[in-house]
Amino acid sequence: MASAEDRRFEVLQAIVADFVSTKEPIGSKALVERHNLGVSSATIRNDMAVLEAEGYIAQPHTSSGRVPTEKGYREFVNRLHGVKPLSVPERRAILSFLESGVDLDDVLRRAVRLLAQLTRQVAVVQYPTLSASTVRHLEVVAVTPARLLMVVITDSGRVDQRIVELGDIIDDHQLAQLRELLGQALVGKRLSAASVAVADLASRLSPAPDGSGRSAGLDGAARTALGNALGRSAPVLLESLVEHTEERLLMGGTANLTRNTADFGGSLRSVLEALEEQVVVLRLLAVQQEAGKVTVRIGHETEAQEMAGTSVVTTAYGSSGTVFGGMGVVGPTRMDYPGTIANVAAVAMYIGEVLGNRAG
Repeated sequence: MASAEDRRFEVLQAIVADFVSTKEPIGSKALVERHNLGVSSATIRNDMAVLEAEGYIAQPHTSSGRVPTEKGYREFVNRLHGVKPLSVPERRAILSFLESGVDLDDVLRRAVRLLAQLTRQVAVVQYPTLSASTVRHLEVVAVTPARLLMVVITDSGRVDQRIVELGDIIDDHQLAQLRELLGQALVGKRLSAASVAVADLASRLSPAPDGSGRSAGLDGAARTALGNALGRSAPVLLESLVEHTEERLLMGGTANLTRNTADFGGSLRSVLEALEEQVVVLRLLAVQQEAGKVTVRIGHETEAQEMAGTSVVTTAYGSSGTVFGGMGVVGPTRMDYPGTIANVAAVAMYIGEVLGNRAG
């Protein structure tokens, strides 16, 4: 036989489920009619009185029913034993939609749009953080004998293209040498280590004061031409490799919040302003750096006054043990937590899978 505590949690669970779906405060009569709780209306009223005394539900001043508090939602989320997985057709549709993205930007834009549609909340996806990225490939193409196109591709799918003006011409053999030297210095390294390697390589191969090379293997003229090409290429590559201070964030579905204005009790404007400024959201995403783990912050757990009326569900996405960035949704505390958690986890997993396959 279930204990009184277990039974009270079933009552709380029913109140949360009904309030999320109806937006209306829930009374004991409605619970008896909608849920097979196996006890009388009087017992449910007693359980609701205990839940209210313990701070899990509250009575709005205009109604005889009860609504969950932040503490009630937290207890509900803590007791979720595994989230119902998405169906095979649902998973296949998500993967197919993301795989249709032509590049990193398109995949992430699709992910934001899809997550906003699935959860009916605001979806946010952080661009891959460069510090966690590794150089997968470097291509050096001669546009003209004195102008090069450098293409850096990271394991997170980021593609950066830069033009290098050499100021002098190099032949095909020197171009091949430049490509090989830069490839050896960069490929397989984290961006921070790769930037150090480029600077070191440029230093070692720069022409000596007398115009000759600094090491054996090349005659002075060839060495000078290669050193000059490296000297021109290195600053351009460093600009591509060094992490920019601003983090990029994609956001979609902001209009979903305006459908539930009443849920925010007059604080919707401050929530929208916080989303616009992005700082709070980026901080919440930065904390989440474990792929496969979904974190739910309810109300004041966001530690941001302007987000007090919201819940934020976040996770990380990545591939092969490497976290690329964070993602999640922002919505009112009156949220379908099981469905939202399942959708956030699924979209994150498939973003990582799509980007990982392209980096392979």
